[in-house]
Amino acid sequence: MNENIEFLQAFLKNPLKVGSIAPSSPELAQKMVDEIRPDEENVVLELGVGTGAITKFLREVVPNKESYVGIELDKGLVKSLKKNFPELKIVRGNACDTFSIYQKIGFGKVGYIICCLPFVSLPNEIGERILGEVDKFMEQGCVFRTFQYAHGYYFPSAIKLREYMRDRYGKARRSQIVVKNMPPAYTLTWKTI
Repeated sequence: MNENIEFLQAFLKNPLKVGSIAPSSPELAQKMVDEIRPDEENVVLELGVGTGAITKFLREVVPNKESYVGIELDKGLVKSLKKNFPELKIVRGNACDTFSIYQKIGFGKVGYIICCLPFVSLPNEIGERILGEVDKFMEQGCVFRTFQYAHGYYFPSAIKLREYMRDRYGKARRSQIVVKNMPPAYTLTWKTI
C-alpha cells in the first residue's frame, strides 16, 4: 500500500495518536538521523515509527538487528513495518511503557532516542508519562531528538515539552527549519552524554 495512503488511514482512524496526515519528508528524516551512529551498546530507539519514513534512513546507519528498536502503537502499521523492515526489531507497544518494553527485549544501552510522537496533540498526562519514560534513558546517558512543526512551535504543549526537557537537560539544539516537509518543521536535540 502507498505510504501516504497508509499514513492518512492511520490518522483518520486515530487523529490524537497520529499527529500528521503525511509521513515525514526525506529532508526531515535526514535531519532526524544526522550524527546518529548506533551499535550494540548505543542502540537507537525510535518512538512512534509510523510508516517508517525515518526508519528508512535509520536502516542505513544501523549495523545489525541488536542496534535498533522501533515502538509503534498502531497494529496495522506494525504489521506493515515488520514486512518492510524485516532486518529491524519493531514491536507493537505504548510509548507510556517504553522502558519496560525495552528491558524485555534485552538489548544493550540506548544511546539515541528518535521520537516522532505528536506531543502537541497528546493529552498532557500521556505526554508527561512518555517524558518520564524518556528520563529513564536520559539518566543513563543518551541523545534525545524529536521534531516540532513550525506552525505549532508556540502551542502550549510544544512549549511545555521544550521547557520540561530544558529544565532537565539544558537548552535544545534546534535545526534550521526544514521547509521541504509538509508542514515545515524543526528538529530538537538534547544530550546527556
